[in-house]
Amino acid sequence: MSTAIAPAALTQPTSESPRRVVLKISGESFAQPGQLGIAPEELMVIAGEIVAATASGAQVAVVVGGGNIIRGAQLAAKGNINQSTADYMGMLGTVINGLALKEALEMLGREARVLSAINLTAVAEPFIRGRAIRHLEKGRVVILVAGTGNPFFTTDTCASLRAIELNADVLLKATKVDGIYTADPKKDPNAKRYDTLTFAEAIERQLGVMDLTAMTMCMERNLPICVFDFKTKGNIKRVVSGERIGTWVSRG
Repeated sequence: MSTAIAPAALTQPTSESPRRVVLKISGESFAQPGQLGIAPEELMVIAGEIVAATASGAQVAVVVGGGNIIRGAQLAAKGNINQSTADYMGMLGTVINGLALKEALEMLGREARVLSAINLTAVAEPFIRGRAIRHLEKGRVVILVAGTGNPFFTTDTCASLRAIELNADVLLKATKVDGIYTADPKKDPNAKRYDTLTFAEAIERQLGVMDLTAMTMCMERNLPICVFDFKTKGNIKRVVSGERIGTWVSRG
């Protein structure tokens, strides 16, 4: 098994150079299990964890999914809506979640900005790399919505792209389990959790960490990925503080 470790910048933070991370949160995280929409209590849990992580000076950008609102792929699969249109509908779902998260963060006293990959100037700023970095440097949480602005790309790919564009130190993949397993731990009691993996191992074993495009982008740019259970209180803060939790995927 790989003994890959995170880059030194991730384990030796300094007050002069606060850690910059991109956090990918699924749309389902905003809803109660098995339900749709936005559950206020789940929204506040997400916001509270992000606020706690930024308290140490970490710069946090968040890519949100929209599966709790609409799933474009499912609509397209039924043959009623062209996939391009369905994907744009899914992008609008991420905007709804992003706006809700911004309000929750500011209610807790943390400034936030919503930046959209599609033109929605009435509710969000356009995504401009320099502007996003400036917001991060000012201590604001940057919420990235509407994916890449293109159909046929997942929000996982968006997260990889934005993390690379923003020179993030690590891409955090928030999940419902505490890392990557050899099998679904809810179905297989013998499933084992990986502490570390290389990108090649994750792709070869088809572990479903992220879609192939997203994983390949991270591998080519040597951007480490941490897959962890973000619903455990304090986990986001632990990751940005350099603590080794979940499963780390790197070049090796």
